[in-house]
Amino acid sequence: MTVMHVRRLLPQRITLRARLTLIYGGLFFAAGIVLLGSTYALFHQQISSGGSVRFASLGRGDTPPTVGKGTTVTANGDVLTDGDAEKFLVSERSRIENAATTSLITQGGIALAIVGGVAVGFGWLIAGRTLAPLRQVTETARRIAAAPVAERGLHERIALRGPDDEVKDLADTFDTMVERLDRSFAGQRRFVANASHELRTPLTLSRAMVEVAMHRTSASPDLVQLGDDLLEINGRHERLITGLLLLASSENEVIQQAPVDLADVVEHVVADTAREAEATGIVVTEDLDETVVSGDALLLERLVQNLVENGIRHNIPADGWVRVTTRVRNDGLVQLEVSNTGPDVPPYDIPMLFEPFRRLDSDRLATAKGAGLGLSIVRSVAAAHQGDVVAEPRQGGGLVVRVTLPAATDA
Repeated sequence: MTVMHVRRLLPQRITLRARLTLIYGGLFFAAGIVLLGSTYALFHQQISSGGSVRFASLGRGDTPPTVGKGTTVTANGDVLTDGDAEKFLVSERSRIENAATTSLITQGGIALAIVGGVAVGFGWLIAGRTLAPLRQVTETARRIAAAPVAERGLHERIALRGPDDEVKDLADTFDTMVERLDRSFAGQRRFVANASHELRTPLTLSRAMVEVAMHRTSASPDLVQLGDDLLEINGRHERLITGLLLLASSENEVIQQAPVDLADVVEHVVADTAREAEATGIVVTEDLDETVVSGDALLLERLVQNLVENGIRHNIPADGWVRVTTRVRNDGLVQLEVSNTGPDVPPYDIPMLFEPFRRLDSDRLATAKGAGLGLSIVRSVAAAHQGDVVAEPRQGGGLVVRVTLPAATDA
């Protein structure tokens, strides 16, 4: 068996509870062996220094031996001379010593093994009870980290009850940190929502005033042109605010879910964006399989629309294409893929595209019709539906964006 095979057979991870039990059991067995060895040494010393024995009992009754002048009578009735008696007593003492030593080591070892096994079992139970608060801390942290949206699980608290020790200090400190993070994320969401709502009202009023001025009979062509420019700027600001509102709402958990066929959503979105694609000379093709997911239809429509619009707007005018496919993968997940032609995208710039208000270059910033929130909204909507989104450069230019979502259980 090779070293690699041995490593595979060995456990990859030894828990703290197992380590504490091994340490406790090892110390107990070490102390037991030292105690047994000390007892054996003292016993051997006591027997060796016991002096000369004048008679011995051989186990056949309790009748003491009869000692005469120059002779020794054993319990068996054998009469021995002093020389033979001395040899006999030394032999019997050695036999008794060996039997006692064997009994001490054997029975002591058995007793040590039994008591050690019981001690290890109690050590396992005690280590489990001692580490139970740490497991509670770990499970709470794991649930928070496993939340699809970063701040979704921040409402959880450990609230550890028990003695005021180091573990409770750790749990209380963790709760304080999570509470501050929860307040920070909640304040950020409220700020975005409130600011977006407050900005929408003056933009609506300014749009109405510009349209009224443009439609006056006395309006000059320069005024009409200015009005068109102002309406374009106003529309860009409205899209920005709408994107911020959608980004804030998509961070929340989708509570009311219903089966949604992504193929139907793609067909609807492609039909809505057909005019924009035709105006820029972009060909949009579809390869759709029935892919039913469970979620919010409006958010999923926004996800598809942002991907398709992103593929149309960041493309090669009059000579580009966008391809949208939906399919069910072998692992049971639903995949939506949107690929398009376009300029070359460096791989290290891909993560930046999913950040709000981030684009690849200044040219896109100056001419983009969007607000720079497209892919960030896609990522938030996918996360709210317990899905994921990845992007990679397409060979020859452009992007390939893949969104994976769990299939509907009642599909």
